Amino acid sequence: MMRKDLYVRSYKLEKVFQDYEAVINKKNEPLHSKNGVYNRYKNPIITADHIPVHWRYDLNEETNPNVLERIGFNATFNAGAIKWNDKYVLCVRVEGNDRKSFFAMAESPNGIDQFEFWDKPCVIPQIEGNPDTNVYDMRLTKHEDGWIYGIFCTERKDPNAKAGDTSSAIANAGIVRTKDLINWERLPDLISNTGQQRNVVLHPEFVDGKYALYTRPQDGFIDIGNGGGIGLGYVVDMLNPVVENEKIINNKVYHTIFELKNGQGPAPIKTEKGWLHIAHGVRNTAAGLRYTLYMFMTDLNDISKVIHQPAGHFMGPQDEERVGDVSNVLFVNGWIEDSDGTVYIYYASSDTRMHVATTTIEKLIDYCINTPKDTYTSAGSVQTIIDLIEKNKRP
Repeated sequence: MMRKDLYVRSYKLEKVFQDYEAVINKKNEPLHSKNGVYNRYKNPIITADHIPVHWRYDLNEETNPNVLERIGFNATFNAGAIKWNDKYVLCVRVEGNDRKSFFAMAESPNGIDQFEFWDKPCVIPQIEGNPDTNVYDMRLTKHEDGWIYGIFCTERKDPNAKAGDTSSAIANAGIVRTKDLINWERLPDLISNTGQQRNVVLHPEFVDGKYALYTRPQDGFIDIGNGGGIGLGYVVDMLNPVVENEKIINNKVYHTIFELKNGQGPAPIKTEKGWLHIAHGVRNTAAGLRYTLYMFMTDLNDISKVIHQPAGHFMGPQDEERVGDVSNVLFVNGWIEDSDGTVYIYYASSDTRMHVATTTIEKLIDYCINTPKDTYTSAGSVQTIIDLIEKNKRP
């Protein structure tokens, strides 16, 4: 009887590992590009099934004789990205069944499949006397000062919430830095006079000797209020991160894909034509909020100046991407430019899973410069189409 119980347990555990290995080793393949700008891929690249077995199961025979999962995980999404030791490394937002999010590094040899989490999640030091309740959406930036910075959203309960209110929160930008992606130094949270901050991204170069940060000021945790838009501000010292001269450089606009709010994705990519930006835009619908991705380009010498911005979304949720914990959502906070000009765009769908799309610097520049801009009216959109029709008729 004892031997049979041991055999059954061994078989169950072996099946758990087999299922995990099948997920990790599943090959990905590009899908046909419908617009010529980028290629989506057939499979998500990181899901809750990618969580390592030893994070989920007590592998001790005596304390877990029935091979039951002890710690459950709900989602893997909104990952920062960096090329590190010739590997494609994502700083993934992992959400447990307990609703708490945390960061964990996952790496791939090719950027499109075989993503595997490192041995342990990231340990983020806490600010004494003011610990984070929840953390998420890390943006990673290799800065010219030699550090890799991570800026993320830190959420805490609103101290002014009324008795019995267990949902009101305060959001701010938490800041860490590292030299190895393992040991993280916690810096003070961002100090901004423009409201709560949930989408803050560090520019990779100094601007007039200062750190430049893309911000998204808002009046409340969820509601933008009188705030909104992608801002740009400057910090003299990251050890005392006070944002100065903050102004909106890419505003929300009525009846657009970013009419309700918008936010910078990862740090922009520098090209010979300008800085490439990818961002998320949010509009309201009868079915709720819809998040899509859009692009714009800023001037090489004046990063506050938007020089090109195609109309509409660059990428929107489609097919199974529309379904998840928060449906009809695409979000991006990580991309990687390879030395050959390939760009890997790491985006999440519906707050549930991670995907990749690949393109090139050449295509993104072409898209940003030559795609018509928004006229902001139906009549203007019609005229833009007619202009292209007439151009195509010319010999």
